[in-house]
Amino acid sequence: MNENPASTLQKLKENGVRLVACTLVDNAGVTRVKCVPIGRLVEAAHYGIGLSYVFAVFAVDDHIAASPGYDTPSGDMRLIPDLSAIVELSGAPGWAWAPVDQYDQELNVMPICQRSLLKRFTGVASEQGITFKMAFELEFTLLKDNGEPVHYGPGYSPIALLPLESFAVEVLTALDEQGIKIAQFHPEYSMGQVEMSFEALPPVAAADQHVLARTTIRRVAHRHGFKISFAPLVLENAVGNGCHLHFSAWQEGQNLMTGGDRIEGLTPTGEALAAGVLTHLRDLVAVYAPSILSYSRLQPNFWSGGFTCWGHENREAALRLIKGTVGSRDRAANVELKTVDHTANPYLAMAMLIASALDGLERRLELPQPLQINPSILSEAEREANKIYRLPANLGQAIDRLAHSAFARWVMGEAQFEAFLASRRLEWNSYGQLAQAQLTETLGWRYG
Repeated sequence: MNENPASTLQKLKENGVRLVACTLVDNAGVTRVKCVPIGRLVEAAHYGIGLSYVFAVFAVDDHIAASPGYDTPSGDMRLIPDLSAIVELSGAPGWAWAPVDQYDQELNVMPICQRSLLKRFTGVASEQGITFKMAFELEFTLLKDNGEPVHYGPGYSPIALLPLESFAVEVLTALDEQGIKIAQFHPEYSMGQVEMSFEALPPVAAADQHVLARTTIRRVAHRHGFKISFAPLVLENAVGNGCHLHFSAWQEGQNLMTGGDRIEGLTPTGEALAAGVLTHLRDLVAVYAPSILSYSRLQPNFWSGGFTCWGHENREAALRLIKGTVGSRDRAANVELKTVDHTANPYLAMAMLIASALDGLERRLELPQPLQINPSILSEAEREANKIYRLPANLGQAIDRLAHSAFARWVMGEAQFEAFLASRRLEWNSYGQLAQAQLTETLGWRYG
């Protein structure tokens, strides 16, 4: 919390802020909000804002899953806004935004607080002298008010950019005024699809940035009359929206993903960290791609990372090593986890990635040989010989792998692990048998 909340409050009041939107992301990947008047902000930062326990087990359709201790009308958590991360919203006079941590009424951090879990594993890494920088890429779909995609391609073309020009300028301006720096913006491959990427930050700040950026993009889209969705699949038989997670690890000012004597120039520590992420990937797909719709996107030949392999600039590999351009590699080299989509809780996804990386470091894991071809063209025997495995083909399979992961249970803790599984199982049991067209119609706009 900000050491001087009174000065924060005074500045916000002077700038005309009247309400603060306080957000958390639940286990269904849906952002939830409670708003407080500016006059109650300091009190909320000390004592929290009330919210029922059942939000720990909410599903995407707002139904409540069964998980002991949370599937009950009794119990009240306290959402405590982080005043050090508060941001005045551009283009929304009178409004500010703040992320929250989840506490109980005794002001103890709740075991189902994903943001606090990320803080904890970031701290564990720091104790070992390792810091992470992270950033998400955002792909999303825009439709006009008549239901047509805002563009029909060609992908990456000035033709597709034309109807997006004023939208892009307003989004960039709003994000810049909120301290978020855009690295790239372009019309993507699929119809109506847009991609944006952002500068890398420390993990908690990067997850906060992701939530705020989506909120901002959504508001600007609304002003332009666009319908927006961040769902993994919005239009039937189209290319889905990813939310690729980029990460680099640093020690004593050195980027561990470059300048080393290991394979593809990785340092031994960088290799072990990446190997940990790859090793645990199959068991954690339900965290990185936790919705029914995720598995319409997570297919071979979709550049979504459907196999457990890695490679230098291989966009079909789940882990893509990006060295960067000569002269910038000490700053730019990073690894991209392509499996992630927007239905993931960004705090939980980052926490699980860091925990996996640290496990790789502790066990001194090594990466297999990098793959520079499409893994789907290999025979089953060739993939088996190279320990390249197809990721789960649907949410049910992903849940089963996660449920048997002692590592995931240990990292999340019993309460979060069971709450997350309960939320995922409810979604699978409710929608697992629907056809793709029904799924996109029913769920595609729940991730706006």
